[in-house]
Amino acid sequence: MYLVGEALIGDGAELAHIDLLMGDKEGPIGSAFANAVSQLSMGHTPLLAVVRPNLLTKPATVVIPKVTLKDMSQVNEMFGPVQAAVAKAVADCVEEDLFKGIDVESCVILVSAFVHPDAKDYNKIYRYNYGATKLALHRALDKFPDVKTLVFEKDRAAHGIMGFKVTRLWDAPYLQVAMDLVDMGKVAQVLKEVPENDHVIIEAGTPLIKKFGLGVIGEIRKLRPNAFIIADMKILDTGNLEARMAADATADAVVVSGLAPTSTIEKAISEARKVGIYSIVDMLNVTNPAKLIASLKVKPDIVELHRAIDVEESAHAWGDIPAIKKAAGGKLLVATAGGIRVDVVKDALKAGADILVVGRAITASKDIGHAADEFLDQLNRDEIDQFRVMTDF
Repeated sequence: MYLVGEALIGDGAELAHIDLLMGDKEGPIGSAFANAVSQLSMGHTPLLAVVRPNLLTKPATVVIPKVTLKDMSQVNEMFGPVQAAVAKAVADCVEEDLFKGIDVESCVILVSAFVHPDAKDYNKIYRYNYGATKLALHRALDKFPDVKTLVFEKDRAAHGIMGFKVTRLWDAPYLQVAMDLVDMGKVAQVLKEVPENDHVIIEAGTPLIKKFGLGVIGEIRKLRPNAFIIADMKILDTGNLEARMAADATADAVVVSGLAPTSTIEKAISEARKVGIYSIVDMLNVTNPAKLIASLKVKPDIVELHRAIDVEESAHAWGDIPAIKKAAGGKLLVATAGGIRVDVVKDALKAGADILVVGRAITASKDIGHAADEFLDQLNRDEIDQFRVMTDF
């Protein structure tokens, strides 16, 4: 037996985070258990979990402090409410038949517990650590998460302690606000007035990047820290270098031109994948987008069907969307750009578009917020996970 569980519960300084290993005494977990009890280190002294003095919980459990205990207040919290919570959670799981079919004498549990130096409230420390230990045990025995849950959740996730959310595009359609601007005052106005919405993407347009450099991504990030931000660089050469530059500037996606050499496009896509950002191929002036996608050894995350500002009197090129998605093996988002207005949104979505790229219809509007809301209304999508908490699955 070699089981792994994890859980995070609570908030504030008393928040509890439990990492848990469970296994046979005769196996690697048993060896780790013995080493933990016998090999002490300053500030990280492991302790056997007891419900009260002289009453060891079963299966035998050792609590290992994650954070260096620097003073007696932290020591008291670890040897008091944390130890008691872990021991009681394990004992209650025995009573509740969680270990049914398992010999509690033949296995041991290692619990790595966190106590913040600013934690003060013993009641919260106990309750949060009790809940986290119990949840970690259930998850270990259930082998949670399964692959299906992991893949489904990974792009919805927001880490509770990180302080910001890395947004991913899993709930199309989206509204992409393209800021082809050269005035930072106007950029700030747009970012302030466009509503905070899970289905809004922010684009740092090519003119904006050419005027202010990739540092403008950081300026946008200050005003919209959780936004999905695209660096519209229209890369034509040095694909891997420029994709990494976009990632280093904290962009969530980078745009490479479909007119670039195939090797450049593939290098940009591969580099974007390495650094964890989306790759977008802009099909501006590309005759056959589906053919180009089919020819690539690595496929982009997004294809943008782009009608140039200079030719907006021409018809929108939406007829190729099914063919493009098929050429990419189905897992592809398609964006439509170029003179998009509210009255054509439904047609674009019906044609298979996943992202509506809108520039001046929003950024040049007298009421930016209202203009953006009109487009969002057409998408007909609710905000994501408004009532969801970290332990919901």
